[in-house]
Amino acid sequence: MIQGTLDINTEKKLCYHCGETCPDDSYSKGDKLFCCLGCKTVYEILEEKDLCNYYTFDNTPGQNQKAKAIRNYDFLEDSGVKSKFISFSNGKTALVNFIIPNMHCSSCIWILEHLYRFNPAILSSRVNFLRKSIAITFDETHIKLKEIVSILDSIGYEPLLNLEGVSTADHSENRSLYYKIGIAGFCFGNIMMLSFPEYLALGDPQDLYLRKIFSYINVVLSLPVFFYGASDYFVSAWKGIRKRIVNIDIPIALGVLVLFLRSLIEIFAGIGPGYLDSLSGLIFFLLIGRVFQNKTYEWLNFERNYRSYFPISVHIVLKDGTESSMAVEKIEPGTRALIRNNEIIPADSILIKGLGKIDYSFVTGEAAPADIQNGEFIYAGGRQAGSAIEVEFVKSVSHSYLTQLWNNYLYSGEKESRTTQLANNVSKYFTPAIILLASGAAVYNYFVHPALIWDAFTAVLIVACPCALALSTPFTLGNALRILAKNKFFMKNTVALESLSEIDHVVFDKTGTITEPGRSDLKYFGINLTDELKQAIKALVKNSSHPLSKAIFDNIDIETQIIPENYTEEPGKGISGTVGDITIMLGSQDFVGNYLRKSSPHAPEHTTSVYVSIDGSVFGYFYINNHYRQGLSTIKKYFRKSAAISILSGDNDTESKNLQELLGEDVELRFKQSPFDKLDYIRTLQAKRKKVLMFGDGLNDAGALRQSDVGISVSQDVNNFSPASDGILSADSFEKIPIFFDFIISAKKIIIVSFAISFIYNLIGIFFGFSGQLTPLVAAVLMPLSSISVVIFTTVAVSAAARKNGIL
Repeated sequence: MIQGTLDINTEKKLCYHCGETCPDDSYSKGDKLFCCLGCKTVYEILEEKDLCNYYTFDNTPGQNQKAKAIRNYDFLEDSGVKSKFISFSNGKTALVNFIIPNMHCSSCIWILEHLYRFNPAILSSRVNFLRKSIAITFDETHIKLKEIVSILDSIGYEPLLNLEGVSTADHSENRSLYYKIGIAGFCFGNIMMLSFPEYLALGDPQDLYLRKIFSYINVVLSLPVFFYGASDYFVSAWKGIRKRIVNIDIPIALGVLVLFLRSLIEIFAGIGPGYLDSLSGLIFFLLIGRVFQNKTYEWLNFERNYRSYFPISVHIVLKDGTESSMAVEKIEPGTRALIRNNEIIPADSILIKGLGKIDYSFVTGEAAPADIQNGEFIYAGGRQAGSAIEVEFVKSVSHSYLTQLWNNYLYSGEKESRTTQLANNVSKYFTPAIILLASGAAVYNYFVHPALIWDAFTAVLIVACPCALALSTPFTLGNALRILAKNKFFMKNTVALESLSEIDHVVFDKTGTITEPGRSDLKYFGINLTDELKQAIKALVKNSSHPLSKAIFDNIDIETQIIPENYTEEPGKGISGTVGDITIMLGSQDFVGNYLRKSSPHAPEHTTSVYVSIDGSVFGYFYINNHYRQGLSTIKKYFRKSAAISILSGDNDTESKNLQELLGEDVELRFKQSPFDKLDYIRTLQAKRKKVLMFGDGLNDAGALRQSDVGISVSQDVNNFSPASDGILSADSFEKIPIFFDFIISAKKIIIVSFAISFIYNLIGIFFGFSGQLTPLVAAVLMPLSSISVVIFTTVAVSAAARKNGIL
């Protein structure tokens, strides 16, 4: 038996791949039937690569291949053209981003994220369904860009090759929407004007003749509204029906169709004026509502991506050789900066001085460092894994690009928040329920008010809308992200933001997180250090981004331009290297312990100390007296209401007494914690089903931050951004943490209230529509107004909550 999809109405076989009607049985493969050779070929390609699971997610998920032309992609061999699409290349691994217009369902996502099966040189592919984009990492020594495009084209997903960049892909869609609004508005206004004789119920015979002529003109004016203005709703509804998905556009399309056909019957049969004014008004207001939503979303997106920046800084190198701190948003081409060990390079640059060992795992997922020589190019997102280097930026910071990399990093599937899951579950059953209610309204009015059958049926279809449910969460949390970013608290995405309201255990790293490195009192004890040794020590600590290294660097008042050799850093232990002919080790007693002698200086117990070893002998130690951040005790009192608190430190228990006095004995203190110990502690808490929030140093606590349910990196005038974290908090805003959390809780309450508003609106609208008291035109106005009202409510309410908390 030939297998395809049976069209019940026509008893024709539909193509197994795309769902189009098959003219005959000419194209088949086993028991599968196809409408054309193109669809059969795509199926054969998928079958050969063992990718037929593509057809299990949706029935007939593919794109029709009948009109497909053979395309030549040789122009992608040109290096100038390739650079428009490739955002990263190290000669072996490359990253390219494409817009895929034909992406439309879960099957599309599945096949596009399994491109590696077509060619193993495609290392990974990540889909952003909402933007219809795909990021592909590939081995360019074994596959060319044009071959990747050809693979996409061969399976029905031709990328949009816009040489001006993928960011312009939405312009044509917006332009089309404005055209539709203009046409619908023009026709709506003229149909209303020509319908005045009907509104006034003029009964003169000559007036009746004019009313008839005007009705015919209205039919002509309604055609572009119906076939062009409403086309998106019909296309979306048809796609849903083909995939056996009842989406929100089906009742809208059904209501528009009923209004149009009913109006034609009334006008040409001479029994009434029809409802073409309601039809054109419905489409016009729906399109206006869509524009409003799009503009609001674009505004939130623009505010987040282009007017809010990561609260991190880089150490720029001035012309006189001195250094200064500069916020990343102020970086311009030509700016030179010092990049220390483990720091992210925020913009494309050229290596000027030092040996670059660039880890591009943030960009490509591969951790093997690439050796970069002076004068060579370094891509944004690379991380220096060695001694400090000096770079010159050739581009400004692309905040949106870093955000994209951040969200792609260690991707393991999109998570959905509870409110999003609730909205999706309600929306899933909403449309079938509305169609049943509309049918029930027609049956009810058939017996009670026969003249209102079509009004009730159409009004219920149109007025009911789950859009408000779908819009509540993204607009509320999107606006909250924008406001928090303006207060130097930058969260990765809305899922991470909402997760903050579910936390029941808070973990703080000590050094550099709850302490202020810039205010630490530092003294040296031991054998006197000559200027040469001080200069060598400063040259070594210059390469480290650890807060204690920075404190030592700031304390030594000697300039140095020396670059150490054999620099190494062991997280949580110390650093070492050779400066000239001097071998230096700085770190904990355990780190330099093998070199300790009985006569060597020992730091007193219960102190934060950094030992200094010169050529195998311990000369002394730096004693650091910590100052804790302002507001720490208030933060502790705030979290104590709903969460347990732990402090983790790689130091000894020096500060245990001070911390107990400051925070109380109910706070768990853990000292001598290596990065691996911190990671294990987080895992232990999660094994007890705790929702863990961690505040830490973005570079030295990367593993624990990544493991936490929410990990926040605290940044103080330094480039310690880590892709492992879910948020970056400027140290200047540390004391505002309770305010931020109150604001986030308020945002979640706003979502719940907007859900309630949407429910009440639909309840009232359906009641009046069911009883026939709501005309289709009024329903057409109310439907987009419901979405607009939710967007306005969430935006205004979030702004009001922010003002109440003093952060706007």
